[in-house]
Amino acid sequence: MKIEARLEELGFVLPAPLALPAGARLPFPWVRVHGKRVFISGHGPQQPDGSLAGPFGKVGAEVSPEQAYESARLVALAILGSLKRELGDLDRVTAWLRVFGMINSTPDFTMQPAVINGFSDVILSVYGETAGAHARSAVGMASLPFSIPVEIEAEVEIDG
Repeated sequence: MKIEARLEELGFVLPAPLALPAGARLPFPWVRVHGKRVFISGHGPQQPDGSLAGPFGKVGAEVSPEQAYESARLVALAILGSLKRELGDLDRVTAWLRVFGMINSTPDFTMQPAVINGFSDVILSVYGETAGAHARSAVGMASLPFSIPVEIEAEVEIDG
């Protein structure tokens, strides 16, 4: 339970499962385990109660880069919450392999990597440089579901 102790030490709280907006249907698992690889579906920022966290809108218009960075931090906690529910123990994660960050941004916004740093900073602070280091992409999108500013998917490796 080293990872959970580290989360507590950092003051991080993992949110409840996502409370989908009315009428939404997402017919896929948030986390798919296949052997030692774990594929994590795209997550958005969540409040502790599981509801989607604002601000909502496009980065570079309604949402500032600083607000989007904070949204990416909340996405990290949402993903960790989903991993905990699926794996039972976050210490089972031995390596963060790949992170794909999507930013709902205006056409002229070019600071996508700085936004996704919010996610990477959380994962590195929790898992350290060895297990937490990951390959990463950060791209702008024309829109994202529910007008969230950031969506992130990932892949990790777990112990047997």
